[in-house]
Amino acid sequence: MDNIYEQLKTLDFIIVGVYLLVLIGIGYWVSFIKARDKEENLFLAGHSLGWSSIGLTMWGTNVGPSMLIASASIGYTTGIVAGNFGWYAFVFIFLLAVVFAPRYLGANVQTLPEFMGKRFGDSTRTILAWYTLATILISWLALTLYAGGILVGQILNLPLWSSVLILVVIAAFFTIAGGLKAIAYTNVFQMILLIGVSLILTVVGVIKAGGPLAIYEATPGEYWNLLLPRNNASYPWIAIILGYPVMGVWFWCTDQSMVQSVLGAKNLKQGQLGANFTGWLKILDVALFIIPGITCFVLFPGLDNPDEAYMTMVTRLLPVGMVGMVMAVLIAALVSTIDSALNSLSTVFTMDIYIKKYKPEASQKQIVGIGRMVTFFGAVVAIFLAIAFERVNSLNLFDKFQAVLGFIAPPMSVVFLFGVLWKKTTSRAANFTLSVGTIISIGLGSAYIFVSPSFLESLEPDGWLKVIQQFIIWLTSIHFLLLSFYIFVILSVCAFALSWFDPKANEQKQVDYGTLPNPGKKVWLLWGALIVVMLGLYILFNGH
Repeated sequence: MDNIYEQLKTLDFIIVGVYLLVLIGIGYWVSFIKARDKEENLFLAGHSLGWSSIGLTMWGTNVGPSMLIASASIGYTTGIVAGNFGWYAFVFIFLLAVVFAPRYLGANVQTLPEFMGKRFGDSTRTILAWYTLATILISWLALTLYAGGILVGQILNLPLWSSVLILVVIAAFFTIAGGLKAIAYTNVFQMILLIGVSLILTVVGVIKAGGPLAIYEATPGEYWNLLLPRNNASYPWIAIILGYPVMGVWFWCTDQSMVQSVLGAKNLKQGQLGANFTGWLKILDVALFIIPGITCFVLFPGLDNPDEAYMTMVTRLLPVGMVGMVMAVLIAALVSTIDSALNSLSTVFTMDIYIKKYKPEASQKQIVGIGRMVTFFGAVVAIFLAIAFERVNSLNLFDKFQAVLGFIAPPMSVVFLFGVLWKKTTSRAANFTLSVGTIISIGLGSAYIFVSPSFLESLEPDGWLKVIQQFIIWLTSIHFLLLSFYIFVILSVCAFALSWFDPKANEQKQVDYGTLPNPGKKVWLLWGALIVVMLGLYILFNGH
C-alpha cells in the first residue's frame, strides 16, 4: 500500500500554507490592531460561564488531533474497548460535579494549587506547582509533540525527530507573529471543523464499507465488547475497572486545564450542569474517534502501522482539497496545544516558584527573561522526551498516551481524595505523597515504558543488579493500568498511616467551604438520565 505522503496532491499543501498564513494574519490583527485592553482577565472569565460553555470547553480541551490519531489507531487494532476511556469517564465527571466542584467554588479559589495551599499550607502549594510543571511538560507538551511528530511525519514522509523540530519551529513562529492569539481566537471554529470532519469521515467510511452490519460482520466479535476477558493482553476488564479510576480522578477532578471552566462558572448549578453536558458529549467519542479506526480495519486491512489509520481514511476517502483542510486544521490545533503548554509551563514556574519563593521583587524585565528561558528549556526537554517515546516499541500510540497518564495520576488522586474526603489528612502526608510518591510513580513508570524486557533478559548481572533486573522484568509483565492502581493503593496506605499516627492530625486546618448546597432536582434528573444511558451502553456493548 502506498504511504500517506504519496496520496497527497499539490492543492492539499497549498491549502495548508494558505490556512496557516490566514491564522498568522488574524493573530497580527488580534494582537496589534484589535487588542486594546491589556488587563483582560483570561482565567476565570469573571465567573460568567454558563453550562453550555463549560461543557463544550471541557470536552474541547479533552479532544483534539492527538486523540483523533491515537483513538483511530487503537480502534484499528482492538475495537471499541478503548471507548472505556471516554464512556467510563462519566463516573468521575459526576464526582467532580457533586463532590469536588462544591468545595472548589465554596473555597473561592482560582487554581487548584491555591486550593491545596488553603488545605495544607504553602509548602504543599509549592510542591504542587513543581508537580504541575512535570505534568504540563510530560502530558500536555511532550505527548502532543510526539503525536504531532507522527502526523507531520506521515504527511511529509519524514523521521520523527525532524517532524518534532518542524512543529516546534512552527509553534515558535506563531508565537512571535501573534499566532497563539490567532488560534485562541479561532479555536471554536477549528474544533467545529475537527468534529465535522470526523463525523463526515465516519459516515463516508461506514457507507463505503457497506453499512454498520457489514462492518460488524467483517470484524472479530471481541471488537464490540467494552469489557474483555481477564486474560486479554490488551485491556482486560480488571485493568479497566481498577486502573482507569486512578487516572479518571486526576484528569477530570484535579487537573487545572480540565477543571478551570467549572471554576469560572456563574454559580455551582451551572458548573454541575456543565459537567453533566460534558458527560453527554463524551458519548460521541466512540463514533467520532474510534469507529473510523474500526472502519479502516475493514476497508484497509493489513496496515503496517496502525497509527496511520486516521490519515489513511482521510487521504483515501476524502476529495483533494478537503484533505488539505483536514491537514491544516490538525496542524494548527497541534500548534495551539504546544503553544498553550509552553505558555502554561512558563507561567507556573515564573509566578508560583520564581516570584513567590525566590525573587518577589523581580522587575518586569527579569520576569520576561525568566519566562523566555523556561519556555526554551521546556521546549528542548519536551523534544527529547517526544523522541524517547518513539523507542517504546511494545506499546502503540494510544497505549503510550494512557500509560504515561496512568503513571502521572496516582499521587495527585491520592492527595485530592484524602484532602477533600478525610479531615485528618495531614500536610506531612500530602507533601510525602506529592514528592516521594511522584518520584516512585514516575520512576516505576519510566522503567515500565522505556526499559525493554528483552534487553534486560539479554544481560547477566550478579548480586543486587540481578534483583533489580528481575524486578523490572516482573514489573513490565503487569498491565500498566493495574500497576497504576497498585501505586495508588501503596500511596494511599502511606498517606493514611502518616496522618493516622500524626499526633497533630486533629489540629489540621480545614478549608472554609461555607454551606455546601445539595444539587437541585434538575441536576439530579439530568445526571440520573445520563447514568441510565451509560449503563445501557455498557450492557449493549458487552454481549458479543
